[in-house]
Amino acid sequence: MQKLVSMVLFGVCIVGGSLWAQDKGSGLGLIVGEPTGISGKFWNGATTAFDLALAWSLRNDDRVVIHGDYLWHDFSLISIRRGKLPIYYGIGAVLGLNDDVTLGLRVPIGITYLFPKAPVDIFFELSPGLRLVPATRFRIGAALGARYYWD
Repeated sequence: MQKLVSMVLFGVCIVGGSLWAQDKGSGLGLIVGEPTGISGKFWNGATTAFDLALAWSLRNDDRVVIHGDYLWHDFSLISIRRGKLPIYYGIGAVLGLNDDVTLGLRVPIGITYLFPKAPVDIFFELSPGLRLVPATRFRIGAALGARYYWD
Protein backbone atom coordinates (compact mmCIF):
# COMPACT_ATOMS: atom_id res chain seq x y z
CA MET A 1 0.00 0.00 0.00
CA GLN A 2 2.83 2.42 0.85
CA LYS A 3 4.44 1.70 -2.51
CA LEU A 4 1.18 2.58 -4.32
CA VAL A 5 0.83 5.84 -2.37
CA SER A 6 4.48 6.74 -3.07
CA MET A 7 4.08 6.06 -6.79
CA VAL A 8 0.90 8.15 -7.04
CA LEU A 9 2.43 11.07 -5.13
CA PHE A 10 5.53 10.92 -7.31
CA GLY A 11 3.33 11.04 -10.44
CA VAL A 12 1.35 13.99 -9.11
CA CYS A 13 4.59 15.87 -8.37
CA ILE A 14 5.98 15.19 -11.86
CA VAL A 15 2.76 16.24 -13.62
CA GLY A 16 2.29 19.22 -11.30
CA GLY A 17 5.87 20.34 -11.90
CA SER A 18 5.43 20.27 -15.65
CA LEU A 19 2.17 22.22 -15.43
CA TRP A 20 3.88 25.02 -13.49
CA ALA A 21 6.04 25.58 -16.56
CA GLN A 22 3.05 26.67 -18.67
CA ASP A 23 3.53 30.16 -20.13
CA LYS A 24 -0.14 30.99 -20.83
CA GLY A 25 -0.96 32.17 -17.32
CA SER A 26 -0.88 30.37 -14.00
CA GLY A 27 -2.98 31.05 -10.93
CA LEU A 28 -2.90 30.00 -7.32
CA GLY A 29 -5.58 30.49 -4.68
CA LEU A 30 -7.96 28.96 -2.21
CA ILE A 31 -11.07 26.80 -2.44
CA VAL A 32 -13.67 26.53 0.30
CA GLY A 33 -16.24 23.77 0.40
CA GLU A 34 -15.85 20.03 0.04
CA PRO A 35 -12.88 19.80 -0.14
CA THR A 36 -11.20 22.95 1.28
CA GLY A 37 -7.62 23.85 0.40
CA ILE A 38 -5.24 25.26 -2.21
CA SER A 39 -6.16 25.47 -5.90
CA GLY A 40 -4.01 26.03 -8.97
CA LYS A 41 -5.07 26.69 -12.54
CA PHE A 42 -2.76 26.58 -15.52
CA TRP A 43 -4.03 27.83 -18.89
CA ASN A 44 -2.63 25.93 -21.86
CA GLY A 45 -4.77 27.52 -24.57
CA ALA A 46 -7.44 30.16 -25.16
CA THR A 47 -10.22 27.92 -23.80
CA THR A 48 -8.45 25.04 -22.03
CA ALA A 49 -6.68 24.70 -18.71
CA PHE A 50 -5.42 22.27 -16.11
CA ASP A 51 -6.79 22.54 -12.58
CA LEU A 52 -5.10 21.04 -9.53
CA ALA A 53 -5.95 21.11 -5.84
CA LEU A 54 -4.43 19.96 -2.60
CA ALA A 55 -7.23 20.02 -0.09
CA TRP A 56 -8.76 18.49 3.01
CA SER A 57 -12.10 16.75 3.14
CA LEU A 58 -13.88 17.95 6.25
CA ARG A 59 -16.60 15.31 6.04
CA ASN A 60 -14.20 12.35 5.82
CA ASP A 61 -11.99 12.48 8.92
CA ASP A 62 -9.72 15.23 7.58
CA ARG A 63 -8.73 13.16 4.54
CA VAL A 64 -6.11 14.77 2.27
CA VAL A 65 -7.56 15.10 -1.22
CA ILE A 66 -5.56 15.69 -4.40
CA HIS A 67 -7.40 16.25 -7.64
CA GLY A 68 -6.44 17.18 -11.17
CA ASP A 69 -8.74 18.10 -14.03
CA TYR A 70 -8.57 19.07 -17.67
CA LEU A 71 -11.07 21.89 -18.30
CA TRP A 72 -12.81 23.38 -21.33
CA HIS A 73 -14.28 26.91 -21.09
CA ASP A 74 -17.17 28.30 -23.12
CA PHE A 75 -16.97 32.10 -23.23
CA SER A 76 -19.98 32.47 -25.58
CA LEU A 77 -22.83 31.28 -23.33
CA ILE A 78 -22.96 34.35 -21.04
CA SER A 79 -21.97 37.80 -22.20
CA ILE A 80 -21.36 40.59 -19.70
CA ARG A 81 -20.22 44.21 -19.99
CA ARG A 82 -17.05 43.94 -17.91
CA GLY A 83 -14.80 40.95 -17.50
CA LYS A 84 -15.55 37.46 -18.73
CA LEU A 85 -17.92 34.83 -17.34
CA PRO A 86 -17.22 31.44 -18.91
CA ILE A 87 -18.96 28.21 -18.04
CA TYR A 88 -16.48 25.36 -17.74
CA TYR A 89 -16.59 21.58 -17.61
CA GLY A 90 -13.98 18.88 -17.54
CA ILE A 91 -12.77 15.46 -16.58
CA GLY A 92 -10.31 14.54 -13.88
CA ALA A 93 -9.09 12.21 -11.20
CA VAL A 94 -9.19 12.42 -7.42
CA LEU A 95 -6.98 10.73 -4.86
CA GLY A 96 -7.89 10.56 -1.18
CA LEU A 97 -5.30 9.78 1.48
CA ASN A 98 -5.90 8.95 5.13
CA ASP A 99 -5.81 5.52 6.77
CA ASP A 100 -6.76 4.10 3.39
CA VAL A 101 -6.36 5.22 -0.22
CA THR A 102 -9.29 6.13 -2.45
CA LEU A 103 -9.14 6.77 -6.17
CA GLY A 104 -11.86 8.02 -8.46
CA LEU A 105 -13.02 10.08 -11.41
CA ARG A 106 -14.64 13.52 -11.26
CA VAL A 107 -16.51 15.72 -13.73
CA PRO A 108 -16.24 19.36 -12.61
CA ILE A 109 -18.85 21.83 -13.89
CA GLY A 110 -18.60 25.47 -12.93
CA ILE A 111 -18.64 29.15 -13.66
CA THR A 112 -15.78 31.58 -13.23
CA TYR A 113 -15.57 35.36 -13.32
CA LEU A 114 -12.39 36.79 -14.83
CA PHE A 115 -11.90 40.39 -13.73
CA PRO A 116 -11.21 42.85 -16.57
CA LYS A 117 -8.29 44.76 -15.02
CA ALA A 118 -7.05 42.52 -12.22
CA PRO A 119 -5.22 39.17 -12.47
CA VAL A 120 -7.87 37.47 -10.33
CA ASP A 121 -10.74 35.06 -10.86
CA ILE A 122 -13.51 33.80 -8.62
CA PHE A 123 -15.36 30.57 -9.30
CA PHE A 124 -18.06 28.18 -8.16
CA GLU A 125 -18.02 24.52 -9.12
CA LEU A 126 -19.90 21.29 -8.59
CA SER A 127 -17.93 18.11 -9.06
CA PRO A 128 -19.91 14.90 -9.35
CA GLY A 129 -17.69 11.87 -9.36
CA LEU A 130 -17.34 8.16 -9.00
CA ARG A 131 -15.00 6.67 -6.43
CA LEU A 132 -13.56 3.48 -7.89
CA VAL A 133 -11.11 2.23 -5.21
CA PRO A 134 -11.59 0.63 -2.71
CA ALA A 135 -15.30 0.42 -3.58
CA THR A 136 -17.55 2.06 -6.16
CA ARG A 137 -19.51 5.00 -4.79
CA PHE A 138 -21.07 8.15 -6.27
CA ARG A 139 -19.88 11.42 -4.69
CA ILE A 140 -20.51 15.10 -5.31
CA GLY A 141 -18.40 18.00 -4.14
CA ALA A 142 -18.85 21.75 -4.30
CA ALA A 143 -16.36 24.58 -3.97
CA LEU A 144 -16.17 28.36 -4.05
CA GLY A 145 -12.75 29.83 -4.69
CA ALA A 146 -10.49 32.58 -5.93
CA ARG A 147 -7.08 32.64 -7.59
CA TYR A 148 -4.39 35.20 -8.33
CA TYR A 149 -2.68 34.91 -11.76
CA TRP A 150 0.78 35.80 -12.96
CA ASP A 151 2.33 35.47 -16.44
